[in-house]
Amino acid sequence: MSNIPYKTYLEESEMPKQWYNVRADMKNKPAPLLNPATKKPMTAEELSTVFCKELVEQELDDTTAYIDIPDEILEFYKMYRPSPLVRAYCLEKALDTPAKIYYKFEGNNTSGSHKLNSAIAQAYYAKKQGLKGVTTETGAGQWGTALSMACAYLGLDCKVFMVKVSYEQKPFRREVMRTYGANVTPSPSTTTEVGKKILEAHPGTTGSLGCAISEAVEVATHTEGYRYVLGSVLNQVLLHQSIIGLESKAAFDKIGVKPDVIIGCAGGGSNLGGLIAPFMGEKLRGENDYEFIAVEPASCPSFTRGKFAYDFCDTGMICPLAKMYTLGSGFIPSANHAGGLRFHGMSSTLSQLYDDKLMKAVAVEQTSVFEAAEKFARIEGILPAPESSHAIKVAIDEALRCKETGEEKTIFFGLTGTGYFDMVAYQKFNDGEMTDYIPTDEDLAVGFAGLPEV
Repeated sequence: MSNIPYKTYLEESEMPKQWYNVRADMKNKPAPLLNPATKKPMTAEELSTVFCKELVEQELDDTTAYIDIPDEILEFYKMYRPSPLVRAYCLEKALDTPAKIYYKFEGNNTSGSHKLNSAIAQAYYAKKQGLKGVTTETGAGQWGTALSMACAYLGLDCKVFMVKVSYEQKPFRREVMRTYGANVTPSPSTTTEVGKKILEAHPGTTGSLGCAISEAVEVATHTEGYRYVLGSVLNQVLLHQSIIGLESKAAFDKIGVKPDVIIGCAGGGSNLGGLIAPFMGEKLRGENDYEFIAVEPASCPSFTRGKFAYDFCDTGMICPLAKMYTLGSGFIPSANHAGGLRFHGMSSTLSQLYDDKLMKAVAVEQTSVFEAAEKFARIEGILPAPESSHAIKVAIDEALRCKETGEEKTIFFGLTGTGYFDMVAYQKFNDGEMTDYIPTDEDLAVGFAGLPEV
């Protein structure tokens, strides 16, 4: 066995004190958000009606490489960070691969995922601004859970619109949010004007993140003392999540290891963007080279089958336009799709990096994802979230490819969190009731037809 430990932890004193903004090192910057009415770049003043002021500054800043993490947020981070960098010795042995496999485990907090890294930051800036509360959406429930925890800690009100299919499939995730004081509404709902319109146009719909975003934004912009916060996609979120990659890079440096392949699951981009940030920065600056792989579900294939175009971030078409790889704001994933990764588009930052051929993407079917999740759980002893399991699936594929070729690559992936609230999906898999759904070109054409002309 190697002298590399199973788990590498940083000391508290070694924790990053700044977030890293990868946009500062990008030659081709992400395209700006556009006002849907004027088609002109959104100003800070316009965005401040939806988001907290300091978060707007972070959203628009594509030149400052490092941004200080406030002391209050650092103190909160210390309750569950640094998170471990784990060498998957048991998985390597089971696969009989010459590859070395590492993963960054972000499940060591009650929310069960990496989402808390940005939730506490966004809640902090809302509290600092003197707001009463925040609104948001959640798909699988991890973001809503994390935000409810952060708001409870800071004494803020929290209103969550949860995608209806997840609301029904994951009652315990919903109850954790309520335990932390959040008000949770299944989306689309009849409590908002946009929700009513969506239900009228799509009776019986199981919902989507795009629907839930529309409702959350409507409530935030029509309620005094509230702002909207988002758990993925936005530049500010990727900035906060860079703590994952920064810790990972410091831990790898500590043990003298350099990863060759870095793999992350991709829905809106929060985990992937945070995981790869400092490594991508080195690639952009010409200091090191890495292979980056984004893994998305075949049922919601934004990168692999989407179009790089300006689109609405929400189904109700009330949010700013973002240039991203998108399936169209009207695209609603199949109800049999388990877990998160349900957003119709992808982070503008990651979309630009992908379009510049700085990383690649693969789409995988969910039955193969759960096969990988089951294998990982039995071998490594952690029950992974369905989202994370997309990365596990491709990490295993890469390790088996090394077995065939004899290459001794170092593979690194993000384990975004645990799957203990996803047991309905695991039950369907175990009972043989889980099926794969891949949208046809005709299905996707419906979403593409709704892309705005810019």
